[in-house]
Amino acid sequence: MTDLIITIVLCVGVAIIYATAALIQARHGHLSVRELTRVPIWWAAQALNVLGAALHVVSLGFGPLSLIQPLGVLTLVIAVPLAASSAHRRVTGLELAGMACTVVGLTGLTLIIATGGHAGTLTSTQLTGLLTATTVVVTLLGLRGRRAGASTVWEAVGGGVAFAVCSALCQTTVVHLQAEGLAVLPRPVTILTVLAIGAFAIAATVLTQRSYRHGLGAPLAVTNLVNPATATAIGVVFLNEDLAASSLEIVLAAACGAVAAVGVTLLARARDVEAPTGASTDAHADA
Repeated sequence: MTDLIITIVLCVGVAIIYATAALIQARHGHLSVRELTRVPIWWAAQALNVLGAALHVVSLGFGPLSLIQPLGVLTLVIAVPLAASSAHRRVTGLELAGMACTVVGLTGLTLIIATGGHAGTLTSTQLTGLLTATTVVVTLLGLRGRRAGASTVWEAVGGGVAFAVCSALCQTTVVHLQAEGLAVLPRPVTILTVLAIGAFAIAATVLTQRSYRHGLGAPLAVTNLVNPATATAIGVVFLNEDLAASSLEIVLAAACGAVAAVGVTLLARARDVEAPTGASTDAHADA
């Protein structure tokens, strides 16, 4: 089994796990984070997120970040039939169209990206710059999202950025461990990286959870677009990963990305249309 096949299998498994966790989180999106800590099923969702993150880290040892992150958009595609099944309804035509566009776009994008680069690592200077920039951006997005009447998109973007940076930091740690063994663990740069992974993982969890307070579709779509876009930018700028070897492939990659974006937009719209019905059903059941 080649590294590419292993990477894809792991990514699909991670997408299923994350989709299940997102559905659980969305069902309790109206609660504050403090209230959620007293809800056992929410902790089950976090356990799934940890499992997904662990498998994600494993996948980073088999493929480049710019390949792994776009496959994360499959979380939204998988979440659609899971949501429909849990609500005892069929997948709508709009949802099917969105899923088709997303799968087609991602398939083309993956085939192109798979031709480039290997897993890379961040230097100390790059690490410092990335941590500083991410802290500022995520903080500003989180504060903007907490304003009265603010769109949940702000927090979804912040969560996507934080998750992407976690992936880049994890890849750096994994590659160093593979190359040098446990001797890298006591190093200050490794300790800083691990602490940063924990901090950004917590920030990403809180921001994405808050973004679900008005529904799952749009926030999940935004997070799953921002996450691979940010990670791909990090991979190209910092890790010397190649998206394509020729101008034609770059154009084709952009076209595939546009098709995937259309698919995600359709899925988000379909979920937002379905949300009021689902909310009414839940309210009736609670009554």
